[in-house]
Amino acid sequence: MLNKIIHFSIKHKLIIGLLTLALIVWGVWSAAKLPLDAVPDITNNQVQIITLTPTLAAQETEQLVTYPIEQSLANLPDLEEMRSISRFGLSVITVVFHDDIDIYFARQLINEKLKEAVEKIPKGLGTPELAPVSTGLGEIYQYIIHPKKGAENKYSAMDLRTMQDWIVARQLYGTPGVAEVNSFGGLLKQYEVAVNPYRLKAMNTTIAEIFTALEKNNENTGGAYIDKKPNAYFIRGIGLIGSMADIENTVIKKVHDIPVLIKDVAQVQMGNAVRYGSVTFNGEKEVVGGIVMMLKGANSAAVVESVKAKMEIIKKSIPQDVEIESYVDRTSLVNRAVGTVKTNLIEGALIVLLVLILFLGNIRAWLIVASAIPLSMLFALGMMNVFGVSANLMSLGAIDFGLIVDGAVIIVEATLHFLVVKNITGKLTQQQMDDAVEGSAKKMMSSAAFGQIIILIVYLPILSLQGIEGKMFRPMAQTVAFAILGALILSLTYIPMVSSLFLSKNVSQKKNFADRMMDLFQRGYSPLIRWAIKMKYAVVAGAVMVLAVALLFFSRMGGEFIPQLQEGDYAFHCILPQGTSLTQSVETSMQASRIIKSFPEVEMVVGKTGSAEVPTDPMPPEATDLIITLKPKSEWTTTKDYNELAAMMIEKLEAIPGVFFEASQPIQMRFNELMTGVRQDVAIKIFGENIDTLAALGPKVASIVQSVKGSTEPQVERTIGLPQITIQYDRAKIAGYGLNIEDINHTISTAFAGEAAGVIFENERKFDLVVRLDSVSRTSIDDVSNLYVATNDGNQIPLSQVATISFKEGPAQISREEGKRRIVVGFNVRGRDVESVVKEIQDKLNKAQLLPTGYYYTYGGTFENLQQASGRLKIAVPVALALIFLLLYFTFGSMKEALLIYTAIPMSAIGGVFALMLRGMPFSISAGVGFIALFGVAVLNGIVLISTFNQLEKEGMKDIFARVLEGTKIRLRPVLMTATVASLGFIPMALSTGAGAEVQKPLATVVIGGLITATFLTLVVLPLLYIIFSGKQIKSMKQGIVTTATIFLLMLSVNVNAQQPDIKRLTVNETVNLAKNNLQYSINQQQLVKGNLQVSSANIFPKTGVFAENEDLRPSDSKGILKVGLSQSIAWPGLYKAQKNLYKEQMKYYQANTAVIDAEVKKNIRSVYYQLWYLQDKQKLFLRLDSIYRSLTDAATLKVKAGDSPGLDSIAANVRMKELQAIMQQINSDVLVQQQKMMQLLNNQDTVFPVMQPLERLPLSVIIKDSIHPSLALQSQNINIANAGVQVVKNENKPEFSGRFFSQRLYGMNDPFTGFSVTATFALFGMKAYKNKIATAKAETVLQQKQYEYNTQVFEVQRKQAIQEVQKNNSLLLFYETTGLKQAEEITKASSLAYRAGEISFAELSQYLTQSIDIQKNYLEVLNTYNQSVIHYNFYINQ
Repeated sequence: MLNKIIHFSIKHKLIIGLLTLALIVWGVWSAAKLPLDAVPDITNNQVQIITLTPTLAAQETEQLVTYPIEQSLANLPDLEEMRSISRFGLSVITVVFHDDIDIYFARQLINEKLKEAVEKIPKGLGTPELAPVSTGLGEIYQYIIHPKKGAENKYSAMDLRTMQDWIVARQLYGTPGVAEVNSFGGLLKQYEVAVNPYRLKAMNTTIAEIFTALEKNNENTGGAYIDKKPNAYFIRGIGLIGSMADIENTVIKKVHDIPVLIKDVAQVQMGNAVRYGSVTFNGEKEVVGGIVMMLKGANSAAVVESVKAKMEIIKKSIPQDVEIESYVDRTSLVNRAVGTVKTNLIEGALIVLLVLILFLGNIRAWLIVASAIPLSMLFALGMMNVFGVSANLMSLGAIDFGLIVDGAVIIVEATLHFLVVKNITGKLTQQQMDDAVEGSAKKMMSSAAFGQIIILIVYLPILSLQGIEGKMFRPMAQTVAFAILGALILSLTYIPMVSSLFLSKNVSQKKNFADRMMDLFQRGYSPLIRWAIKMKYAVVAGAVMVLAVALLFFSRMGGEFIPQLQEGDYAFHCILPQGTSLTQSVETSMQASRIIKSFPEVEMVVGKTGSAEVPTDPMPPEATDLIITLKPKSEWTTTKDYNELAAMMIEKLEAIPGVFFEASQPIQMRFNELMTGVRQDVAIKIFGENIDTLAALGPKVASIVQSVKGSTEPQVERTIGLPQITIQYDRAKIAGYGLNIEDINHTISTAFAGEAAGVIFENERKFDLVVRLDSVSRTSIDDVSNLYVATNDGNQIPLSQVATISFKEGPAQISREEGKRRIVVGFNVRGRDVESVVKEIQDKLNKAQLLPTGYYYTYGGTFENLQQASGRLKIAVPVALALIFLLLYFTFGSMKEALLIYTAIPMSAIGGVFALMLRGMPFSISAGVGFIALFGVAVLNGIVLISTFNQLEKEGMKDIFARVLEGTKIRLRPVLMTATVASLGFIPMALSTGAGAEVQKPLATVVIGGLITATFLTLVVLPLLYIIFSGKQIKSMKQGIVTTATIFLLMLSVNVNAQQPDIKRLTVNETVNLAKNNLQYSINQQQLVKGNLQVSSANIFPKTGVFAENEDLRPSDSKGILKVGLSQSIAWPGLYKAQKNLYKEQMKYYQANTAVIDAEVKKNIRSVYYQLWYLQDKQKLFLRLDSIYRSLTDAATLKVKAGDSPGLDSIAANVRMKELQAIMQQINSDVLVQQQKMMQLLNNQDTVFPVMQPLERLPLSVIIKDSIHPSLALQSQNINIANAGVQVVKNENKPEFSGRFFSQRLYGMNDPFTGFSVTATFALFGMKAYKNKIATAKAETVLQQKQYEYNTQVFEVQRKQAIQEVQKNNSLLLFYETTGLKQAEEITKASSLAYRAGEISFAELSQYLTQSIDIQKNYLEVLNTYNQSVIHYNFYINQ
């Protein structure tokens, strides 16, 4: 069939040409239609149900709202997961369906079930609503509305929020692809009836009566119409409230025939709804935010463009002094990600084309192969449009043009080889050319086709991936498959047709550059393959052993799910203590924003505290998301490293006490939360019944997590500790007054939360009319106690008469999953792979045995995704490998040859594993996809080589050695070319640093590394296996294998007793004296050398000119006067002196910097030295305790044997001993960390230890040197430099001189002309500019002076703080030195003796010893803290 297609293509060139043209048109049209995004949308198929319950606490929300809804939804078909959170005033239930369920059908199912659930929820508590149809990638555009500079006081937060709700959001609705516009922050405008409780009591009026009066006096009605010929008059009763005056004059009731109006008992004013969220801008002010949410499945690039276009129109609708500014704009990330893909594809294509021209050496052949690249790409784009695959980092990121051109390369190279081998010379006819192309194409097409079909098959496992990893990598597999399918079709049709038309018909046997290059390769390869044939068993055994080592390394390699994509912006999660008010949270977030904004890399910081109007991201008031928009990387100055900048920010933010900060990225954080219910990479979920028990378990699990290296500080879900004012009703008293709880509850909720008694229209705008107590009466617990409740007899009594009001702590949030309560301990993984971190945590938690009966753990987040993906790949990859084997078997009809080629798969894996190890990358799903692609390419080369061997055998070459040597010679070029283009095509991806490169790097690394070993296998090991398996020349393998194994083991062996670094014990002063090797001194010394050279160059004169000129030429004198001479210019003499002075001042700066380095290095070395000394003493302390516990263990064992103890003492002693050993391991790790710091500071590899003495208290020096501190002296030198700069600028404005001298004597003229000229240049024009230049230099001097004053002020404050810190630590240290240590020693001795004598139990002994050791440990910690504070203080006094 393939032969017929090739024959048709060559015979009907016009048809193939027209079809190619159609392909180009279709591809270009499809490319314009493709949706663009940064990454695939990996959010699972979920629906959120949100219920606002403003009057319910967390327990009531769970019992009365969340639980009934969960029960109603539990039996929905295709339900995968259901989780919920219940907190004060809010219930959010997330229902996850299978990915193949249509989201609108799922919402329909939920809507039907919610009708049942609503009936189970008590009336008036809340109505469940569905969240917008959006995803984790849905928040495509976020903006803030704020007044411009100068208009800050003109617009209130209420005005801005009204603009957002009624102007901006309303116009954005209806934009194609927009699901919701979510308002955030500001004050929601309401008409407020602020009731005065004392007036209310005086008028004997109740809140319920006010509420009823407002409801009944705010409506319009109609009375049909009156037919009065010729007109019909419609009747309309207008009773809607239209102004505050209407509200004030509404009658509540009559008392003694006197109407009581609203204004008699309340103040009518503009109020606002209770705030649950706020937005801040750059830490300067509160603003109003908006979040545009994209409809699921929409084209993000197109939607953002539509929103931006709509925004330009909206900006004209709002006041000119109000600004709308975006802070999250998906197009920037999309553009950067697409830019990365474009760069990688273009660079990859160029590299592939360069390699092809080198190997083919024929421009026409190169152009034919090169044309296959864009055509295959256009075919892939067309198919992507047909199958609805979006263009993004993953779908386009793995395309390797080296794989795509394989088929074309094989056919074109075979045609060129055919023409050379047949020794055809002269010009060919078109028919001869057609026959030559058809013959060579048919011969090699089966190999090319089967090779590309195999590459298609190896991508099948990726198509089998489900869930998140499926959504991430399936588009990539589809796109690669489309491109390879396009390349295969082109190889059968377009390539043969174009080859027959455009390859040169003038066949020449001359060698070109490519032939000479291949001759060079052949000269190197030929001896290698001949040597390998002689040592075939040893070479094969060596390859097998290397494979075994690679498999061993691979088994110990860590794993992660998907490398994190760098989005280019940060999202910092900021959490304050439980129960923090919204106002306090806003103040803290603004403080944090100001710290972050101080980094020059930061463009803008927007803080989102609490929840938005539609709480799709339901954060409590104490939580804030700081969205940090960064400038382009080219403008970064602090550091160029993305992760390091985040770490530096977090470090600065630690200055804010009592606040937990966590670094993430906007999309990453949203994905994590939506998919797993938590914001971190890994979540440990603890399931159980009791909220308090779960809350107690959380910190215990967190402490175990924190002890594992690689985990960030764990964040325990906050479930308890919410301060509440609780009202406990006395039912007997309520009965005595004839009241009921429902009426009292209604009065409380209306008085404090407020309740809408109707709406008031302002043209189209609609605002709630709310009744609540005035703000003065809603400030304390006393206001709750004194709230008047109406009785049935018309009297009013304080609430305290029928209830007990008190402060209590209650649950802050109740989380549920699969119908069970749970708490989450979440953490991110840094500097280590996820899989090994979680495995270590699992082992530690299992050993700890923290959980009571009925409680259990599960693990979620990316770890859960990794496990699921690995599980699927364990099935899919073997199936794909089996398919490859079957295809090979059917191709060659031989089990032997199929197995031969199959060996390429494990051998290629060797390079992939070692490449990952060299680059320090763990195994991830990205790397797994790389291995899958690698296997296909490796097999392809094997097919080409074995096919050639078989072809030579058919042609009569029976000698197997000659066949192997000839076959490898023929196929060296295509094998090298295939491997080189495939691997080098991935180099831009492997080295890329653009947006999204993190996801592509492991994939490219595996393919490049693997192809290196796969090529060696194809060219060396595969021919040897072919010889061995052919049954010819088989000799005993035993000797060769043993020899190879011995050599290999000798190579692997390492000297265990390698020289260890020297260990020295030095005093602190001796250690400080070693610091002269610190690299900072070398850097500063080089600056001084540079400064000296600059000073020497200050007097440099401009270059001397040599000129020749002819003047006085005229008709009568054609010769004129020829003059030859010299010219020289010179600046104002004072300028040279000023420049020299400037260079000297700059050099003095680095001379002064030496003292600064001295002070800082001295401080750092002392700090590390005393930290090591402290750890050394801590080790001694725990060693001593270990020996005590060992002797007590022996004593406990004797007691058990003697029958004096039931064995519990012995077990307890053993446990304590094991715990001590774990603590000592931790101390050893801390010592290693400090040693590394010391090595870096001293710039040598010697291990320095403190002296073997007890840790000493550092003496406090009270003498302050009169001399200025080096750091201030350094700043002072900046002033001198600026002053010198002023002199340079002044002298630059002075005149400059130049002169010329010439003489005809120089060349022996008779009666020679001799002369000279002198010129002085002055600044006649632009004097103002020159003066401004001087003023600028002087301004720099003033600036440096002010900076010096400021630095001096800051330095003095810090010095005072340092001495106060020393004094604070000293007071506690005195206690331990005078009392604590003596008592600790006595407790240890007395308790040990008492236990041995049998006077106390082991439990009591353990208690005493713990008390004693805690005192000694605390003493060491306090002493260390004191010493560190003294070191810090000594730095400020330059001691």
